Amino acid sequence: MTVFPSDLKLSAVTPVNAVDWAAIPSPAFVLDESRLRRNLELISYVQRESGAQIIVAFKGFSMWSAFPTLREYGITGATASSLNEAILAREEMGGEVHVYAPAYSDEDFPRILELADHLVFNSFSQWARFRPQVEAARAAGRTVHVGIRVNPEYAEVETDLYNPAGPFSRLGVTRREFRMDLMDGVDGLHFHTLCEKDSDTLERTLEVLERNFGDVLSQVKWVNFGGGHLMTREGYDIPRLIRVVRAFRERWGVHVILEPGSAFGWQTGWLVSSVLDVVHNVKDALLLDISVSAHMPDVLEMPYRPRILGAGDPPELDHHRETTEGAGGHPYIIGGTTCLAGDVVGEYVFDRALEIGDRVVFDDMIHYTMVKTTFFNGVKHPDIGILHLDGSYERVKTFGYEEFRAKLS
Repeated sequence: MTVFPSDLKLSAVTPVNAVDWAAIPSPAFVLDESRLRRNLELISYVQRESGAQIIVAFKGFSMWSAFPTLREYGITGATASSLNEAILAREEMGGEVHVYAPAYSDEDFPRILELADHLVFNSFSQWARFRPQVEAARAAGRTVHVGIRVNPEYAEVETDLYNPAGPFSRLGVTRREFRMDLMDGVDGLHFHTLCEKDSDTLERTLEVLERNFGDVLSQVKWVNFGGGHLMTREGYDIPRLIRVVRAFRERWGVHVILEPGSAFGWQTGWLVSSVLDVVHNVKDALLLDISVSAHMPDVLEMPYRPRILGAGDPPELDHHRETTEGAGGHPYIIGGTTCLAGDVVGEYVFDRALEIGDRVVFDDMIHYTMVKTTFFNGVKHPDIGILHLDGSYERVKTFGYEEFRAKLS
């Protein structure tokens, strides 16, 4: 169980068995407002008790129709990694706009500079290149906080694809390459080495950061701890996070920023799909009205195995999971509707035979999912909807030919 402080009271969420899945048009990404608000209650508590500023990372959660709800809980900014995300942050989120990208182009940088309150450079060469524009903006009265991303060369990320501090990483400046002579005009540091990790990993990471960059920390005003702080996951040690952040702030006299993405959208909704056909080739396969490659790319990239409501694992996979809830005698290979042969989630076992039109609901499909979808093969893109506290369903966005055509020429 999550380690909750005694003074933290979280509101109840909508029971899954109370949702009328058949009433939701398929396919659709469905955000559950009750689950989002529960996450925000916890995030707001951490922000208040730790003294850190928590902003939302758009690369993990950028469902802008939910931004008004985030603002209700004191989330006053966002972090962007591109010009488009920076525009979205300014126009839809409001508050502070923090920008970091591995590299800025000459074409995009002037507009990014107009939008950004915090601007982090991945290298000293980029800082030197764009420093004249930053200094000109400051001379004109703009307050622009500038940071350098550092690479502590320490990480506990098991998947190489998501390890920012792996061997030969292009992300951040190592101690060997750090330029103290170019720190004039820089008032902050940024690091990002976590990926859905607990606060004990953060604590160990900070020990390495302080050992390698202590002389730099003594000169800056703020430190951005990046993302990957999965504080809304069951089992996360929240008191430790608060304790670690407080101690760091007091030790170095700096403002601390956290920019999680997954923590906002964690376990807040589903991808609702329906069965288009059942085919048989030694085994039965369900063809759904969604695509794994286009709508759940992390399943193929990471890879990982999503949970399907009411389904369990086949016997050979049971030992990999804590539960086989819903496992019965009806196994199916779950596949998408593109022409890609590998557009397959895997095999699942249902407690009843499924038919054309039945709903298949994938759990935890809001964070790092909508932000990665594509229009590959021109297949129908899922709607985006919100299940509100009163049980009503709002269809926020539908996608059609015009959106598909707009990506082409």
